[in-house]
Formats: sequence, C-alpha cells, structure tokens
Amino acid sequence: MKHDSVYGGTAAVAAIATSANSPADTDSSADDAGLGAQVRSSVGRLYRRFRSERPDGTLGDSALEVLSRLQKSGALTLTQLSEIARVAPASMSQSVNRLTSAGYATRTPDPDDRRQVLISATPEGAALALAARAQRNAWLDTRLEALSPADQDVLARACALLDVIAASESRV
Repeated sequence: MKHDSVYGGTAAVAAIATSANSPADTDSSADDAGLGAQVRSSVGRLYRRFRSERPDGTLGDSALEVLSRLQKSGALTLTQLSEIARVAPASMSQSVNRLTSAGYATRTPDPDDRRQVLISATPEGAALALAARAQRNAWLDTRLEALSPADQDVLARACALLDVIAASESRV
C-alpha cells in the first residue's frame, strides 16, 4: 500500500516512524519532554537523514533545495525564493550565486518588469534536481514499503496532521 501524501509531508514520516519501528533510536529526552519535543526530534532526525540522500559530489543542501524549487516552479525572483524558503534575501543570494556559478541556474530580466530578475534552472540544473529527488524518493519508498499496511496508514494520517500544523500561520 502506497500513500502519495507522504511526499507532500515527508517530515511527517518521522513523527511516528521512530516510535513505531525503532524505539532504540528514540531520544529519551524527547519522550520525557512531551509530544512536541518527540515530534521535533523525530522530524529533525528524518529530515537530516532524507537530506543526506543525494547524488555524490553535488551541491550543498540549501543550494539543492533552491534548485529543486526552481525545477518544480519555474522561474522565480530572489524575493519569491527567499519568501518560500523563509530566509533573508542575502542568504538566498548566496545560494543563487552558487547555482549560477556552477551553471545550474541563470538570471534573466523579467519581461513584465525589467527591474526584476528571474532565476531559472538550466537543463543541467533541472536534471540534477530530478536525480536528487529520485534518489531521496527511492530511499524513502524502500523504508515505507517495509512497513505493514497498518503502519503505512498511521503515517498517512500523521502526514495529514503535520501538514495542518505546518500550514498554520500563527506564531506564538
């Protein structure tokens, strides 16, 4: 049984995977601190593991994330990329500079507003982003397929719940 929603909320897999299948890996301090700490710990651990699955010798995590966004969304401005990633424009500029220097992205004037610059993935950049995504998805698919159908259903529900939390606007 495969749940496509897992890719929409990849981080959600960690929310239950640790407690359901590998209690030895669970951070005991997270268990003692409550559900919020357990979710943060599990999501963080899975996120780091997921990010480590990429083709050898490729870009760093930040630049690869930007490249993947450009490949999925098409041309975007630096401001749009910064807002999507929730980082300062100066930080995003560094990632974009790495991508353009490596030939994975280009800057072109916006045809509708010549004051704006659009950043796009090159064909080589798009291919790299797709290869990284395929490798990560293959790693995750292998782990998910090893779970029982009941555990897969639990993860699908956790994904939906974590997506609701992630989409919330309020900051406390």
